[in-house]
Amino acid sequence: MAVVIRSPAATGRLHPSRRELVALSVAGCGGFFLIWHGLAVSGWFPARFLPGPLEVVRTIVDLSLIPYSGATLGGHLGASLVRFFLAFLLAACIGVPLGLMMGWYRWLDDIVSPLFEGLRFIAPIAWVPFAGLWFGAGIGGPILVIFSGAFPPCLINAYRGARGVDRRLVEASLTLGASGARVITDVLLPAALPSIVAGLRVSAGIGWQSLVGAELIVAAGGIGYMMVQGQLNIATSVVMAGMVAIGVVGIVIDVVLRLAERHLRRNWARVAQ
Repeated sequence: MAVVIRSPAATGRLHPSRRELVALSVAGCGGFFLIWHGLAVSGWFPARFLPGPLEVVRTIVDLSLIPYSGATLGGHLGASLVRFFLAFLLAACIGVPLGLMMGWYRWLDDIVSPLFEGLRFIAPIAWVPFAGLWFGAGIGGPILVIFSGAFPPCLINAYRGARGVDRRLVEASLTLGASGARVITDVLLPAALPSIVAGLRVSAGIGWQSLVGAELIVAAGGIGYMMVQGQLNIATSVVMAGMVAIGVVGIVIDVVLRLAERHLRRNWARVAQ
């Protein structure tokens, strides 16, 4: 007896429906928390080293109302977000224009690329000792570490976007008498915008991770600092509450940038048609 195997195309279902995706996501999260809760109540681990999810939720509520290590959870998150956005904006304001100019001026590409290629492979956490020596526990240290992680994706994606622009558009603008600066602002920037926004999304993710690493060592406040104080006091629930806050804020930042990227790509495709 022959067995007929239906392909997804034959059944008309190439991908799960939105409802199925939501159900799978809920099931995955539910399974994770059930395993976590089971391990916490099993007695295999001391409660102070592995608190259950309900204990972590109670800790989040308490930290939101009662200051811990000088500030509430919202205060620590606010300090971290200030550092993050300052460094992220600095990386974008330098990396994007520099990447576009490198994509247009070959001589600038030849000057910057060797140094940049060597520096971009240095992990952001490797800058922490210099951040501590140069800035101590001030705001400059975390900004340096975040910038070192957020800068390369901004420059690389702007450069690739500029190099991928249709040369006919560039030639047409030059024929009409546009200067190099006008070509960059009026041709390369609009055409490379989807690539730039994709780079900003990657940059934000790396920058947010770098921030936490910096605050674990060279900061006197912020979510990473709060986690270090929780570790010193053997308050595992405080550490895990900080991890939850980091993850939630990271998801929010990524969703906002993803929506911006989708919107720009849609408009860019409409203009290109």
